[in-house]
Amino acid sequence: MMMALSESQIPPDAQHYLVCGTEDCEKNCQFYCNVCHQPMCEQCRDEHQKNKKTKNHEVVHYKQRKRQLPLEKCKIHPTRNIELLCEDCQIPICSKCTGTKEHRGHAFTDLENVFAEKCSHCHIEITKIRSYFEPTSQDLKKKIARDVTEIKKIMEGVRTSMKTEAESVKKLVETITSDKIEQVNKIEQSLLETLNGQNQKIDDYINYLNDLIQTFYGYLSPSNTEQLTFALKSENLVIRPIPETSKPVPPIFTAGQYSKDDVAKLLGRITFPNTKPENREIKSMETAFTQLKPTGKQRKQDREKSDVKQTLSLSSSVTKVREYTVPGVNEVYHISLGKSGRLWVSDWRGNLVQTDLQGNQLQKIQTSGQDEGFHTVTQDGGLIYTDRENKVVNRITLDNTITEFIKTGDWEPLSIHSSHNNGDLLVEMQTDEEAKVTRYNKTGTEIQNIQRDNKGQTLYGTPHYITENINGDVCVSDYNKHAVVVVDKSGQHRFSYTGQGSVLYPYGICTDVLGHILVCDTAISIFSNTVHLLDQDGQLLSLLLTDQQGVECPISVCVDNENNLSVGQNNTNTVKVYKYLQ
Repeated sequence: MMMALSESQIPPDAQHYLVCGTEDCEKNCQFYCNVCHQPMCEQCRDEHQKNKKTKNHEVVHYKQRKRQLPLEKCKIHPTRNIELLCEDCQIPICSKCTGTKEHRGHAFTDLENVFAEKCSHCHIEITKIRSYFEPTSQDLKKKIARDVTEIKKIMEGVRTSMKTEAESVKKLVETITSDKIEQVNKIEQSLLETLNGQNQKIDDYINYLNDLIQTFYGYLSPSNTEQLTFALKSENLVIRPIPETSKPVPPIFTAGQYSKDDVAKLLGRITFPNTKPENREIKSMETAFTQLKPTGKQRKQDREKSDVKQTLSLSSSVTKVREYTVPGVNEVYHISLGKSGRLWVSDWRGNLVQTDLQGNQLQKIQTSGQDEGFHTVTQDGGLIYTDRENKVVNRITLDNTITEFIKTGDWEPLSIHSSHNNGDLLVEMQTDEEAKVTRYNKTGTEIQNIQRDNKGQTLYGTPHYITENINGDVCVSDYNKHAVVVVDKSGQHRFSYTGQGSVLYPYGICTDVLGHILVCDTAISIFSNTVHLLDQDGQLLSLLLTDQQGVECPISVCVDNENNLSVGQNNTNTVKVYKYLQ
């Protein structure tokens, strides 16, 4: 026989199989007698209420039961159980204690009711802890962990910048030193040339003296007296003076006047901005419990979206804001915007690169992706990407750990999108025969498949790109169908946009805060070079970008947090950013 669990053995929020407390009954417990303090099944409850002795007992659903008061003897009257609470003294007593002089005239309450009230309060507090305080604390741990990762990256960037600055100063010092040494070399050469000239003069003078000595020796043995007399009277007897020479004045090197602080200034400095650290945002307990009710949350989102719509509209002209080059890719077939001004970019060779808005490569991985939107940034800032070869969806966390997230079985996952509305994942898949869109929740559980319209016809051919609009519509760019295929959140086909006047070859697709749909038309044979702007019902509003705006072969589009449009091209790794809302 299965034994019923005692009250002390049952956790207040545990999910367990409770059995009836009636002897020899093993049925599932649903009810509880607050008088007998006994769990019972439906049949035993009926019998309990028919019994003359127990028909007036209070029988309730098990969750509404009163907790049984623990049996404890009174210390003053050991034969009596403690069952009352003296409200004046706030101590538990037995019924006999009420007549003593210590409690005479005091008010008393049934201790079992007090115990039940306290138990209920404990359950409420446990619910608060598990529903708010504990998960909020865990969220703070995650935020702190993300901050640790971000700080490490920032400080590594600081170290790299300092080293780069030092290398620049070092190269500058080497250049200046080289110039000064060259100057010294030229001064030395000039001084040596002067000294060599003086040395040559002295050599010539010494040769002159030697010749003069020989002449004098000739005069010492004249052949006749007249020759000697003539020689003594000759001007040749006057010895020329020694040529003048001078000692050159060498330059003096004066050492540079600098200190450690002077060098430190050259290499930049580390400062903290004049702002106080912001306290991490914590949702109030009331907000947290309110968000368990989707209607309230939805109303708040609707108000926020309404506010955005009131302040933004289409601009009369499109203006290029900036452009930047993404290293590590050959083209820009898909863009996924992350947090803190960082984004992921891929080309058709499967190169997946994270970069900042200055075009600095932060990390790079090799994937099996090709010319589709095979990656997306989730609400928490992580990256999800499809592996079409192994038929899985992978996840990259903020600490760059890659894990297998979803297995897609026989289906080859192509493109993917993380919903901005609720965090669901929309994955486009295909086999050799068919294609579909599957919706997963944040934990990777499959919750919806979209494959056919209400007439049983297939919706998709080769869905290369996917996104979700603000109204929940799922928008798919289908190259082989030559259409943008749009279904509502329930999977019902709403419309298909096939272009204006010529065959549409759709690739990159995105939506904005106003519900517009933006799609690239990349007709390879004619290079149409356009980005179509549709309203959320599929009506063409304009050809937003053409080759007149300097866009060549647009292949991917993405709207950032500032409502600017980033455009990738299939012939270059340059991303161009345009403002089209005002």
